[in-house]
Formats: sequence, C-alpha cells, structure tokens
Amino acid sequence: MSVTDPGSAPGEPPLDPRGVRFSAALTSVVLALVLLSGSGLLVTAQAVVFAVATFAGMRFAPYGVLYRVLLAPRLEPPAEREDAAPVRFSQTVGLVVTAVAAAGYLTGLTALGVVATAAALAAALLNAAFGVCLGCELYGLLARLRTGPAGART
Repeated sequence: MSVTDPGSAPGEPPLDPRGVRFSAALTSVVLALVLLSGSGLLVTAQAVVFAVATFAGMRFAPYGVLYRVLLAPRLEPPAEREDAAPVRFSQTVGLVVTAVAAAGYLTGLTALGVVATAAALAAALLNAAFGVCLGCELYGLLARLRTGPAGART
C-alpha cells in the first residue's frame, strides 16, 4: 500500500515496502516468542525497537537498518516506495500496544500482557504476510477525519 502525505516529516525518505514487511516479519517472530515464553523483558525490547522508530525516525529503526544492510543490497531496487509517515505512525501504535503488554507481564497481569501481545502479533502478521498495515490504515482514516475526504490521499 502506498500512502502519500504532504505533511510528512522533513528528512524522512520514502521507504522500501519490502523493508517494512521484513520488519513486520521480525516483529512477528519476536511477539510469537513473547507469547510462548511470557517474557516481559522480550516484549519490552520490542517496545524499544518501536520507540526508536517513533522518536528517532524510520531511518534509524533497528529492523529497517538490518534490512538495508543485509538484504537490500542483494535485491533489485524497489518498483515503488511508500511514505514514511504512516509507517512511523504504525510504529507509534506498536509502541503503545507493546508497552501495555510489557506492563501486563512485568506487573503480574499476565492476561493483559497476552491480549496486548496477541493484538500486536495479529497486526504484525497481517503486514508481513499480506502487506496490510493496520496502523497505516488508521493513519489514513485519521487524516481523512482531520482534513475531510478531499484532503486525504491513499
């Protein structure tokens, strides 16, 4: 999915959608391990990964860096790129959900941790497997609500 937002942060280059899906796949693996292990520390580490992307920008997102260093040089250039703003917003949503999961696991509210982790895993799997970014869709919806149907482009 390609989303264009004229209000994108300056200096945020467009993203290779394959890198976004790679990041979602790694996130899926981490979150599945959290569900299997019940590790509050592991979900906290995933929250930190989301926090880096949220606060430092997509070019510093750890999984994106791995993609650019390890995989992108071996691939053809992408046929299209996508705006970073919706993806960065989705990282913020991921940060909030994984922070709730970490709080659940680390305070003994395991059910809260499991539910929040499962929700984040479902969203990450949708992106990794089908290229459907729920956070990006929410970003587009909020843009339409903010500017009206004529002001948003998806």
